[in-house]
Amino acid sequence: MCGIAGIHAYLGPASPVDRAELVRMNDRMVARGPDGSGLWLNDDGRTGFAHRRLAIIDLSDSGAQPMHSACGRFTITFNGEIYNYRELRTELQSKGYAFRSGSDTEVMLQLYAEHGAEMVGKLRGMFAFGLWDAEKRILLLARDPLGIKPLYWADDGWTLRFASQAKALLAGGKLECEPDPAGIVGFHLFGSVPEPFTVWRGIHALPAGTTLAVDTSGPGAPRRYYDIASALADRAAKGEGGTVDPRRQLAEALHDSVRHHLVADVPVAVFLSAGLDSGALLGTMAELGAHDVSAVTLGFSEFDGLPHDEVPLAAEVAKRYGARHIVRTIDRAEFEHDLPAILDAMDLPTIDGINTWFVAKAAHEAGIKVALSGLGADECFGGYPSFFDVPRSVHWVRPFSWLPGLGVLARHGLTTAVARGLGLHPKMAGILEYGGSWAGAYMLRRSVYMPWELEDLLEPTVLREGLRRLAPLSRIATQLQAGRPLGAFDKVAALETALYMRNQLLRDADWAGMAHGVEIRVPYVDPFFLASLPPGDVLARIDAKKAVAAVPVPPLPGTILNRPKTGFATPLGRWLRAAAGASADQGADFSVASRTWAVRVWQHGWAAPAPA
Repeated sequence: MCGIAGIHAYLGPASPVDRAELVRMNDRMVARGPDGSGLWLNDDGRTGFAHRRLAIIDLSDSGAQPMHSACGRFTITFNGEIYNYRELRTELQSKGYAFRSGSDTEVMLQLYAEHGAEMVGKLRGMFAFGLWDAEKRILLLARDPLGIKPLYWADDGWTLRFASQAKALLAGGKLECEPDPAGIVGFHLFGSVPEPFTVWRGIHALPAGTTLAVDTSGPGAPRRYYDIASALADRAAKGEGGTVDPRRQLAEALHDSVRHHLVADVPVAVFLSAGLDSGALLGTMAELGAHDVSAVTLGFSEFDGLPHDEVPLAAEVAKRYGARHIVRTIDRAEFEHDLPAILDAMDLPTIDGINTWFVAKAAHEAGIKVALSGLGADECFGGYPSFFDVPRSVHWVRPFSWLPGLGVLARHGLTTAVARGLGLHPKMAGILEYGGSWAGAYMLRRSVYMPWELEDLLEPTVLREGLRRLAPLSRIATQLQAGRPLGAFDKVAALETALYMRNQLLRDADWAGMAHGVEIRVPYVDPFFLASLPPGDVLARIDAKKAVAAVPVPPLPGTILNRPKTGFATPLGRWLRAAAGASADQGADFSVASRTWAVRVWQHGWAAPAPA
């Protein structure tokens, strides 16, 4: 896990790479790579790469980057980990390729020499990289299939720049900070900025599962090599009429994923809550022979001794599997103390990521560099209310969608009811207008604000242009285009994976983890794992969310499996309301607090942040 940056002056009249600019970009990402720093400029001065290193695989200097191929033709700067690099290395050696290091980075160089850009389809891991082919004079940018690692780029028509952080591009000092209405509207709608937008018009997020080639005429269009809806449709087609026991299939898939995610030359820890997902990871780690595993749990002083406190149950799980349990207690004072640093570390505005900030901080304090997280399990196993709410909404509301104007009329009436304090959530005013389609029902379930509410928050021109370019309903619906029918479970899984998980959870895990130099690995977010699971309708039938508790041997204790739901079990809702200037006594409901918090985050100054 690292930070990468690059500048490529692809057009003849463009100025050569400014070394000082590249250094400024790299320095903005120092927290991502405390173990080393590297800089490379091509002999003609028109291409330069930078790298910040967090050493995880091959800790020697031979794993340092930017790295060159032995022949000198290829140069790479790479962020992430390739879990199947040993298998790929063996395959390449059988074809005559020689290696000078034990790193996964060198495997990527040789893999590109063998397969070109198609090599991305062979990689199992999380990655974002820039690779220079000196013979073809092509710069290749690539990002992993599900978007675990971020990559941002900017093109001024002469020169292309890229980096692991959007703020690193701004730190170079050569880009304009003109705000992008599409990204601004996207944040206010969803609480995160949907890719490929950022909040700056000239900076783009390379979409997950795509590559971007830059030749002497400039960048082409991003080329997609992976799509979650198509992958789920393929899985469903292959699973039709299957005779394999689905619980056994789930267990084998999880064992395989955890085994791959343990590949490292440093100890691998786990973030442990009282939930099923992280407990199943720890149990599987122990079953696979991992010893002296550190398990990090967050506690909150407000919950000490109360049913909301997850620490006692997490301690029971840690003891069951022989883990060293690290408990870090957070209180409101520490949250308020860290808040300026949290807002500075956010690469794009988001309403989430606070929990990850503190658990990564605790891991760093304990000397941990790598930890597994249960992130992504709810998307796999149907753990969100959306898996029930969205299909139910479409089923019951769709018949009313055929009545012209009824939805808008109902919205105006219900908005008035909300204004009179009748106890309805403001979004409920849009139930008839939006609830009859998959895209509309999902927006109702996941949005922070609905489009009609933004009139009170944003300038009319920003709102109008932002909605036009973002086209939120069309953008949501696009995630369901699989080329073949998807079942209800897989439709929601595709939406949650491609939108909420990718644009919020994974992005937040990256900035919040890397702010403390901690690599967060996500075994449930793995295309190979997803493809190995039973089809979505089967996962729903066996209640995969609970079935995962039986995967480890011994299984998770009954106290975890039968734990009653306690809602959003952190005091962050109250803290966020207080930090945003609202009363902290109005409850801990995160969905309510997120509205006030979103405004507070935006007021931090995203239209023109400090470059460093």
